[in-house]
Amino acid sequence: MTGREPALHEIDTTRPHPARVYDWFLGGKDNYPVDEELGRRIMAIEAGAPRAARANRAFMRRATRLLVRETGIRQFLDIGTGIPTEPNLHQIAQSVAPDARVVYVDNDPIVLAHAGALLRGTPEGVTEYVQADAREPRAILEQAARVLDFGRPVALSLIALLHFIADDDGAGELVGVLVDALAPGSCLVLSAMTADFEPENVGRGIAAYAAGGVTLVARSHDEFGRFFKGLDLMAPGIVSVTDWRPEDGGDGEEPVSLYGGVALKPGT
Repeated sequence: MTGREPALHEIDTTRPHPARVYDWFLGGKDNYPVDEELGRRIMAIEAGAPRAARANRAFMRRATRLLVRETGIRQFLDIGTGIPTEPNLHQIAQSVAPDARVVYVDNDPIVLAHAGALLRGTPEGVTEYVQADAREPRAILEQAARVLDFGRPVALSLIALLHFIADDDGAGELVGVLVDALAPGSCLVLSAMTADFEPENVGRGIAAYAAGGVTLVARSHDEFGRFFKGLDLMAPGIVSVTDWRPEDGGDGEEPVSLYGGVALKPGT
């Protein structure tokens, strides 16, 4: 594992943290009262917030499993990992292909403190954790290249990350740098917040996060689609994560305010 163990003073428990609020939504234990307080405020606005968090995790699991089975990809780069919540990406990939190699990336001390849970992979495969900022994609690529062969296909996962990065802060540029480094046959897996389904509730939720010191960006279908420029979207395209190849058919399930999509990088 690269990086270092965080000092206790680096984990601020006086302000809510997105990863810990997300953990609380998922029923985890790696959060603090301040995170629960913000989580409950958001639930008072949008009672379905925990369902959206669970749907997002389920999307990740389905996409990972499909890529291993249908594309033969054996390398994964997961940026914005968050607090480990089983089953983690490497557990899904290595359950199908024990030799899969997975690199997790995050820059939060709270995630680093729990990174050991991300390293319990199969003997045949590799799991590694890199402490790095998503806004520094070239540094991420340099460190990930110690484990991954970028001359071969890689699945790049940016799950519930880009709504924390505004366009003015270089969201499109960082995706572009990362995708440019991928070999043909690689995949981009994205999920991010949208206000297309419930604009009023999402707007109030964004305001609640802002009051807690967290900035969120909700993107339209077209805005989300720009991240896939030059890539070939897999069916069903860009949809709510609940509607991306649901294993039970998804009949009657209401969409959540997160778009998801998976796209292949074509050959040159």
